[in-house]
Amino acid sequence: MKAIIQRVKSARVEVNHHEIANINGGILVLLGIQSGDSFSDAESMVKKIVELRIFSNQEGKFDHSLLDIKGDALVVSQFTLLANCQKGRRPSFSQAAPPKEASNIFNKTVALLKAYPIGKIQTGQFGADMQVELINDGPVTIPLDSRKFSSFQ
Repeated sequence: MKAIIQRVKSARVEVNHHEIANINGGILVLLGIQSGDSFSDAESMVKKIVELRIFSNQEGKFDHSLLDIKGDALVVSQFTLLANCQKGRRPSFSQAAPPKEASNIFNKTVALLKAYPIGKIQTGQFGADMQVELINDGPVTIPLDSRKFSSFQ
């Protein structure tokens, strides 16, 4: 499972020119589900996301997590995070999980996130052509890969 975490002042998603989600102050999570990912990957990814200290303290140092600030989260499925561009000019997405499998793990990830005492949690629309708008705060953009997490989270 791969994710791009962006600290945002705000973020929103539109589908067919209609806003379906919006948040203020928190994170935008672009989430790619890889073939072979499991609910265990979802658990470790969510724990990492909510505990990642990417929000500044009074001295401007990264010291607070999404849990600490009770920030919002917008989670958007993005299989293109799994693009393989090693050959040719057209990316291959063969590492992405099949849609049904990816949808189940995406929904489990969102459910796990909702179990934490943070702010509002919104999602994009799985499998839809979405327009994602954000105001990146910092900018702070952090890539995560559940397969590369150490045993110490």
